[in-house]
Amino acid sequence: MKRVKYFFHKHVAYLFVLPWIIGFALFTAYPFFYSLFLSFNDVSFTAEGLAYEFIGIGNFRHAVSVDVAFIREVGDFTVRSLVSVPLIVIMALVIALILNQPLRGRGIFRTVFFLPVIILSGPVIDQLANIGATTIPDLYDYAVFLWLVMNENFVTNAFVFLIDNIIILLWFSGVQILVFLAGLQKIDRQAVEAAWVDGASAWEVFWKITLPAMSSMILINIVFTTVMYAQSTLNPIIDRIANEMFGIFTGFGYASALAWIYFLLISLLMLAMAGLFAVFSRKST
Repeated sequence: MKRVKYFFHKHVAYLFVLPWIIGFALFTAYPFFYSLFLSFNDVSFTAEGLAYEFIGIGNFRHAVSVDVAFIREVGDFTVRSLVSVPLIVIMALVIALILNQPLRGRGIFRTVFFLPVIILSGPVIDQLANIGATTIPDLYDYAVFLWLVMNENFVTNAFVFLIDNIIILLWFSGVQILVFLAGLQKIDRQAVEAAWVDGASAWEVFWKITLPAMSSMILINIVFTTVMYAQSTLNPIIDRIANEMFGIFTGFGYASALAWIYFLLISLLMLAMAGLFAVFSRKST
């Protein structure tokens, strides 16, 4: 009996984790590796079910060297991510700094900023985008904006995308605001008060105390925002992969190869942004 009790107390934590392990193995790990298997095969439908023909890296070679539309969408997504992710994180940090102040009714403001996270599911945000609720009204009536649209290059395209999607980017910052608020409330108030006593300005307190203390939260939000933005239904690559699954000349194998290329791209973007932030934070300290 003592051995049974000892075994139960020692391994009780695994019982609580067991539902997650089972769910991860069935709904995440198995589809993950199965899609990798499909990406190296030409998959077709037969009377007996799916038929597999191993073609090696043929799907990947076709996606990189032949599918020009996919390469263009990947390039546009990379540029937009490099613009959107830092902007969302910066906006969330600024809003969190404001909401952390002793303002009257700040609980209402926190709810308002977090409300889009609750209501903006995939179909809802698609409908709002279709009726133009995610853009600034009459934006194309301004001559400056039309000039930017007509003079297309790397910089103007990023700037046009930023202005045209500023509302939706603000809607995407709800979770990040809560993360930053949690971090701001954990900052040592004695260190801040000591800095005030020594004559430090608000700007110096922010750069020397607040920002270094929020470095881990910033890194978490960078990773979270990159993944969230990559999974958004407004991303055309998601629709492209879904459409290729049932294409006549493509199918599951080619769609899986596109998904893996997209996955590797997202991973590289996260590593690059995290690395740049680590270098910047090290230099600032």
